[in-house]
Amino acid sequence: MLQVEHLRKTFGNKVAVDDVSFEIQPSTILGIVGQNGSGKTTVFRMILNFLTPENNGRVLWQNKPMQMATVYNTVGYLPEERGLYEKMTIEQQIMYFARLRGMKKADINNKIDEWMTKFNVKGDRKDKIKTLSKGNQQKVQLIATLIHEPALVILDEPFSGLDPVNAEYLMQGILELRDKGSCIIFSSHNMANVQAICDTVIMIDNGQQKLYGTIDEVRKSYGQTRLFVKADGWQAENLKALEGVTNVLEVAPGEYKLMLADETYGRSLFDIISKGQYIQEFSQQAPTLDEIFKMEVGGKHEH
Repeated sequence: MLQVEHLRKTFGNKVAVDDVSFEIQPSTILGIVGQNGSGKTTVFRMILNFLTPENNGRVLWQNKPMQMATVYNTVGYLPEERGLYEKMTIEQQIMYFARLRGMKKADINNKIDEWMTKFNVKGDRKDKIKTLSKGNQQKVQLIATLIHEPALVILDEPFSGLDPVNAEYLMQGILELRDKGSCIIFSSHNMANVQAICDTVIMIDNGQQKLYGTIDEVRKSYGQTRLFVKADGWQAENLKALEGVTNVLEVAPGEYKLMLADETYGRSLFDIISKGQYIQEFSQQAPTLDEIFKMEVGGKHEH
């Protein structure tokens, strides 16, 4: 288990991280979200002991202070800034990093093809890194990060630059490690990825912790203020005129998303819209993580 307690870090007069706390249990995934410059990478660097927390901040791994010298081979870290040796082959690159993590050469050699297939790397293990597309280079670096099946996995923007198909391969790799017992934390700008595979989420804005909890807890705390409706005889202008409706979006022909002032309006709106008759869709939901992110930090910084 990873425990992060009251992390704080300043650089001169700038407070980069201010009182951030969370924990990750084995076989769970935590997503850390926030805009560029919000403090996500600084948090990662304090976890990895690259930076020292100030005041009483501390990081515990298995209830003991995090000491990279003793847990180095149990950690897999993918930094946001990618770094590969372009003149090496895929095989040489993965072998190099895996050997640094304490793996035996024979074990690495047996796993390279398996991991290349798992991430759908286009090319042969003898191909040089410089001949690969950026997406395939990124997948090679991900393999080098994960091949030793670390107990603690830290991925800084792992989905950056990956198309939806390749992002799905990465998701499956993360889920597989989770199922084997790893604690996994990753940052992402893509709220859909976070909502799809994370157990818990923490949102950081200007170095401060804005919210923290399970995906369901976070969403439900904002109320079921989104109503999806498909019913004959209703148009956007009619729906917007109803009491409790603050805005209406037509998401598809004849299908509408209503924003409610409060979730308690749902029951009365059902009675009004259905008129006691069958309607094709009436679904009241909490806002998505993407909507919550925009509510909390949208417009405060440049994207």
